[in-house]
Amino acid sequence: MARYTGPKCRVCRREGSKLFLKGERCYGSKCAFDNRAYPPGQHGQSRRGRISDYGIQLREKQKVRATYGVLERQFRRYFKLADRKRGITGETLLQLLERRLDNVVFRMGFAVNRDEARQLVRHNHFRVNGRKVNIPSAFVRAGDVVEVKETSRKVARILGALEFVDRRGIPSWIELDRDSFKGTVKALPTRQDIDQDINEQLVVELYSK
Repeated sequence: MARYTGPKCRVCRREGSKLFLKGERCYGSKCAFDNRAYPPGQHGQSRRGRISDYGIQLREKQKVRATYGVLERQFRRYFKLADRKRGITGETLLQLLERRLDNVVFRMGFAVNRDEARQLVRHNHFRVNGRKVNIPSAFVRAGDVVEVKETSRKVARILGALEFVDRRGIPSWIELDRDSFKGTVKALPTRQDIDQDINEQLVVELYSK
């Protein structure tokens, strides 16, 4: 599947929010968004007219997609799935995105960002409940145990990510056993567990037109 391979800092500036796409760089003084918190391009600093309601909704949807690294067709599938489930559609949508295996690997601290987590999953570095799973979009469930396979516990990128896990923090719905390279999904995430600066209602309004 195609993926965006351009400058990640440009995406944060375009969406007007720090999306933490560059891992540890986003926490340091070299963060492009902190240094240039305006849209990229020749006219990024110039004054712009009022953005339409549709434009606001579109930008919010693009921000969510960029945060989780999901393309439009897959994102629309997630929305349709969330819309069919009971509950608040926007919150269910975010829960589905959080349940992706690549996101869970990132949340557990085994990768510095979701792109790296996706690659590590693809390269068969993880087991879910003792079984090999190399599909980044696979959903985890409450009670699932995600662990680094034994032969991958000396991979430099995984060890490097774990060094900074305290700075990024572990969400309350996940329990990490750093010594055994293992994490447990204690419960499915709620809206309060998702610390991203996201207004999911705008996404619902966009797709409900």
